[in-house]
Amino acid sequence: MSTGSGSDLVKFVESALGVSLGDSVTDTVILIATTSFAVVIGLLVLVWKKSSSDRSKEVKPVVPLKPLSAKDEDDEADIAAGKTKVTVFYGTQTGTAEGFAKALAEEIKARYEKAAVKVVDLDDYAMDDEQYEEKLKKETLAFFMVATYGDGEPTDNAARFYKWFTEGNDRGPWLQQLKFGVFGLGNRQYEHFNKIGIVLDEELCKQGGARLVPLGLGDDDQCIEDDFTAWRELVWPELDQLLRDEDDANTVSTPYTAAIPEYRVMIHGPTVTSSVDNYSNMPNGNASFDIHHPCRVNVAVRRELHKPDSDRSCIHLEFDVSGTGITYETGDHVGVYVENCDETVEEAGKLLGQSLELLFSLHTDNEDGTPRGSSLTPPFPGPCTLRTALARYADLLNPPRKAALIALAAHATEPSEAERLKFLSSPQGKDDYSQWVVASQRSLLEVMAEFPSATPPIGVFFAAVAPHLQPRYYSISSSPRFAPDRVHVTCALVYGPTPTGRIHKGVCSTWMKNAIPLEGNGDCSWAPIFIRPSNFKLPANPSVPIIMIGPGTGLAPFRGFLQERMALKQDGAQLGPALLFFGCRNRRMDFIYEDELNNFVEEGVISELILAFSREGPQKEYVQHKMMDKAAQLWSLLSKEGYLYVCGDAKGMARDVHRTLHTIVQEQENVDSSKAESIVKKFQMEGRYLRDVW
Repeated sequence: MSTGSGSDLVKFVESALGVSLGDSVTDTVILIATTSFAVVIGLLVLVWKKSSSDRSKEVKPVVPLKPLSAKDEDDEADIAAGKTKVTVFYGTQTGTAEGFAKALAEEIKARYEKAAVKVVDLDDYAMDDEQYEEKLKKETLAFFMVATYGDGEPTDNAARFYKWFTEGNDRGPWLQQLKFGVFGLGNRQYEHFNKIGIVLDEELCKQGGARLVPLGLGDDDQCIEDDFTAWRELVWPELDQLLRDEDDANTVSTPYTAAIPEYRVMIHGPTVTSSVDNYSNMPNGNASFDIHHPCRVNVAVRRELHKPDSDRSCIHLEFDVSGTGITYETGDHVGVYVENCDETVEEAGKLLGQSLELLFSLHTDNEDGTPRGSSLTPPFPGPCTLRTALARYADLLNPPRKAALIALAAHATEPSEAERLKFLSSPQGKDDYSQWVVASQRSLLEVMAEFPSATPPIGVFFAAVAPHLQPRYYSISSSPRFAPDRVHVTCALVYGPTPTGRIHKGVCSTWMKNAIPLEGNGDCSWAPIFIRPSNFKLPANPSVPIIMIGPGTGLAPFRGFLQERMALKQDGAQLGPALLFFGCRNRRMDFIYEDELNNFVEEGVISELILAFSREGPQKEYVQHKMMDKAAQLWSLLSKEGYLYVCGDAKGMARDVHRTLHTIVQEQENVDSSKAESIVKKFQMEGRYLRDVW
């Protein structure tokens, strides 16, 4: 070291440490001092980083682990090894499409050694539109399992891809390298049956793809599993042509039996702490609340909306979102996670033959770290007690799918019970399943009670028998202009006998009915919630005429609309005409929010309130009858660029309202049926005929 550089170093160390080292400092001492100083600084930086990291961890919502997405390098390695890449995409709302995608992938893997199969969530496929295009160009063999949700809409995880792929498309044929198959999941009771699957199948063809198998149309009103099985059988002859070598082309493929999914279960002793997910209610810059990361909020208000004479119940509930960072817009939906009631949980524990205090955790790998099969979804957080797992995570009251019956049959010790379960789940038992399970509305617990020898292990029960308990969605019945710190819900109690005589109690509505509101003592009910954005919005210009049709709890979003209009009026806005059609059975029993609606009329927020009471007169009168009475006025408002909104039951009311609108257009415009339908379609395309239906 030169004298100059040494003295410079001494000065630097003296300055940094704030001391004088004198003139007799050797180079070695200097070196030791500087090295020690660097180590100390390094340690301080590490400690600071860790404490920052820990602070940031404290406020993040609990995030369930998602499986790592497949890397492009893996794909390239598979292709280099002479394999053919097969991608199975899914768009799911309740998990059924995801289950079908994984089942298809497992069978492709089992049948074809040449196949390199990946299962892909459409939302995780690409970060942006540009990447969608870049990645889809490279696909040569793909299957799409896509559900249609709500009023002909894509599921939340498919919405971004669907919008990019179908809207403003001027790409022309660009997917000539792609062979594809589409299986849609829908319900024939809804007007837009399987719209997403149908449109996606058409667009893939239009954009150059080659259809490998005909579009599959799954109908959840019957048995969607049978529909999927029938469609899947069409896939194998086509894949045989593509994925079998010439030397084994004539061999019959081995009959495939799907393995029953099963988590590895680890039982924990009393010394282990339960890591129950109590959710977060703290906002932070790195995460937003959504279906995977709900926010814990308290119930601030709960009150009964029906009058004492009513033999039914409808609950007004308010969630307190102050301080959480949750925001919403008028017309949005709220997703609510709740728990099964104690009675249901106790019954499930008995049927499983297990203590509800059993502390356990679920794992998707074997003890040596190898995976247990890609069809397993990430488990819920653990360790937790069986009581908590059954309450929060297991759907126990819906009729079981056929896959659940197969899993129960495999663990039935009584041969006659095993045979009966196998028959119900077979194609030959389709009619019996349809009648005995679906039409009779037998819950999973009722079916298990009928087959007492079928006691699956916990790892099988949560992987293959009980689906994950899904959030319930409600149209928010408030406006943030009126209640920025509250999310209002209007919920009809689901309670009544099923064909078997069981009293069915809706999971979420029963919880809301029994919820304890916050009343100063701090002991109140809470739930994990998240906001689901909607396109059910008021016109940007408040002077545009609006027509709202919402009988029963279909009134919910319109209560938000009216609060919004009241706030706009108070701010000096000029309001256009607003008609509200509301219907219920009897004004003395179930006329919900009656005083509020009358006040909105008095304040000029509603121009006209048109009421239909179905059980008051000698003949039943519904909102569609009142629409016909006001046909000329309705058509006049719609002709002036007015908006028409419908909210409520899709299978009955919304369908009847749609037919009535069609009739009104036909009569008022004096046109034939097909012309009237094209006018109604034009309203929909322009976003002036909007429906929030379930």
